[in-house]
Amino acid sequence: MKIVLYLRDLVEAQPLLLFGLLAILGFYFGRMARGLRLPSLIGFMLLGVVLGPSALHILRHEHLAELDFMTEMALGFVAFSIGAELNLGEIRKLGTGIVWIILAESFGAFLVVTLGVYYVTGSWPTAILFGAVAPASAPAGTVAVIQEYRARGSLTKALYAVVGFDDGLAIIIFGFAAALSKSLLMETIGVPGHSGGILPAMSKPLGELLLSLLIGTLLGMIFCWLTRRLEAPRDMLIITFGTILIATGLATRYHFSLILTNMMIGMVLVNTQPPNFVRRVTAPLLDLMPLMFLLFFSLAGAHLDLRELPRLGLVGAVYIVSRSGGLLGGAWLGAVIGRMEDKIRRYLGLGILSQAGVAVALSLIIHHDMSLLAKKPAVAAACRAFATAHPGVPRLHYDPIYMATALITTITATCIVFEIIGPILTRIALIRSGEADPEIVRAEQRRGKVELSEEIRPPQ
Repeated sequence: MKIVLYLRDLVEAQPLLLFGLLAILGFYFGRMARGLRLPSLIGFMLLGVVLGPSALHILRHEHLAELDFMTEMALGFVAFSIGAELNLGEIRKLGTGIVWIILAESFGAFLVVTLGVYYVTGSWPTAILFGAVAPASAPAGTVAVIQEYRARGSLTKALYAVVGFDDGLAIIIFGFAAALSKSLLMETIGVPGHSGGILPAMSKPLGELLLSLLIGTLLGMIFCWLTRRLEAPRDMLIITFGTILIATGLATRYHFSLILTNMMIGMVLVNTQPPNFVRRVTAPLLDLMPLMFLLFFSLAGAHLDLRELPRLGLVGAVYIVSRSGGLLGGAWLGAVIGRMEDKIRRYLGLGILSQAGVAVALSLIIHHDMSLLAKKPAVAAACRAFATAHPGVPRLHYDPIYMATALITTITATCIVFEIIGPILTRIALIRSGEADPEIVRAEQRRGKVELSEEIRPPQ
C-alpha cells in the first residue's frame, strides 16, 4: 500500500513518470495478454484498469482529463492509418458489396437496438435514442489487431473500409434519430405548439460531416505537396506528425469529426500518389504506432469504471445482444446482397463490434441537448403535467433528463464489454480467415500460446 501511495505522489509531482510507467508496464502487460491468446491491447487496457479509478487510483480522473490530448492524438494517427489503406481503386475491386455492408450493418444496428429497447421499455423516444448511438464503432481496436497480426487480404481491406466509413454514416443516422426522438418525446408529453423540427436539427451533424471531409481533403493536399519535396523517412515522419496534430487540433477546437478529418488526409495520400511514395511516407509510422496503441488503450482502460457493470440491468443486456445481432446480421446480409466472397460473409461482422469513445461522445451530446430541452418552460410544464396525469408511467417515457442519464450509464457500461470482446473476435476472424501473418501465429504456437487447432488456415 505504501508503494501505491508513493507512486501516486510521484505521478502527481511529475506526470512524465506516468508515461514511462505506462510504456514499460504496458509492454509486459501486452506480452502477458498474448500469452493468454488475447490481443496485446487487452493487456494495455487491463493495465489502465489496474492503475485507474477502478483499482489503485494512481491514474485519477483529473489526470485523465489532463491527458485527453494523448487519446485524441492517438485517434488521429489511427484514423490517418485507416485512410492510407483506403485505396479507392482497390475498394472498387471489392465491388458495391462494401457499400451494401456499410449500409446494412449500420442500419441493422440502429433498427435491431431500437426494436429491442422498445420491447423492454415501451418508450419509442428512449428506444430511438439507444438506436441512434448503436452504429458508432471504435476503429482503434480493429486497426490495432490488424497491425499486430500483420493481416493482409480482402477481409482486411473490407474491415479497413467499413470501420473507416461507417462512422460517417453513424453520424448521419445519429442526427436524424436524435431529432426524431426529441420530436416524439414532445408529442408524447403534449408540448403546446410543437411541430416536427427534424430537418433543422439535422443541419448541425450534416454540416460537421461535410466540414470534416472538406478540411481533411485540403490538409491532405497540403500534406502531399510538402512530403513530395522530401526524401528522408525521418523528415516525412516529422511532417506527418505535424499534419495529424494540426488536423486533430482543428477538429477538437471546432467540434467536427476527428476520425473523418484525419482519415481524409490518408485517403488523399493513397489515392493521389504513387504506391512507392505512399509506402515511404507510411513506413516510419509502423514503428510509432505500437507505442501510440499502448498509450491509447492504457488510458482507455483507466477511463473504464467497472462499478458501472452491475448497473447494466435488462436494458444493458438487451443493448449488447441487439447491437451485436444487428451488426453481425447486417454485415452478413450486406455481404450476401453484394455477392462478397465467403470469408467476408462469415468473418467481417466479428471485426466491427468494438465501441468506445464515439458512442460515449454521442450520448454526451444527447445529454446536453436533453438538458437544454428540459430547461424550456413549456417542456418542463408539460413533463410535470404528464407525470401528474399518468402516475404509473415510468420516467423513461417522458423525462428527458432521466432518459439521457439512463443512456449514458448504459453506454458507458456496455462499452467495457464491447472493448473487451471486440478485439478478441477480430483476432479470431483474421486467424480463421487465413489473413493473419502465418509466421506470427506459428510463433505463438511454438511458445505454446495457441492450441493446435483449425485456427491456422491457408489464405483463401
